[in-house]
Amino acid sequence: MEVLFDIPKESPKGLSIVGHPQPLLGGSATHKVPQFLARALCEAGWVVARPNFRGVGQSEGVHGGGNGEVDDLLFLYDLLQAVTPGLRKVLVGFSFGAYVQACVARRLIDRGTPAWRVCLAGMPFGTIDSYRQYLTPSGISDALVVHGETDGRVPLANVMTWARDDVQPVVVIPGADHFFTGKLQVLRSLILRHMAA
Repeated sequence: MEVLFDIPKESPKGLSIVGHPQPLLGGSATHKVPQFLARALCEAGWVVARPNFRGVGQSEGVHGGGNGEVDDLLFLYDLLQAVTPGLRKVLVGFSFGAYVQACVARRLIDRGTPAWRVCLAGMPFGTIDSYRQYLTPSGISDALVVHGETDGRVPLANVMTWARDDVQPVVVIPGADHFFTGKLQVLRSLILRHMAA
């Protein structure tokens, strides 16, 4: 697995793993949204790990439909926890990366070792693009879930359906599309505020 690291100049506040969008649609660790978030987190004092999912960049393998990517990120989380046990760990994901991070967060909760913070932006749920199915796990009560009002890839209604049973709050950015075009600074401030709480 290829992992890009962003290292802050000062002593780190913690370590964040940032998940990127759908590899089958060109998503990678250098996509503009995860790269923007990584820069913001690093400037705020966090070490950032940006893994490339299977078959992307220098990462070996082929797309795992989500399940393989969850296993890979859980492995990375455990490895980073072993080498930096004193640092708080945060899971951040955008689009497909948010789906993967939600699954990782749920598995960490189930084994009694939850991440310190979870931030999920543009997260898919249900049927997307008429054929992709995302059975995103629920029960991540303290996660920051952010969605664009006009998201054309993942309709807001899908995310509200996901959130309804657990009464999971969802922050909706008015006028934002799936990529938060022109609204990335708002997304940045929401994530940094959540991590500072």
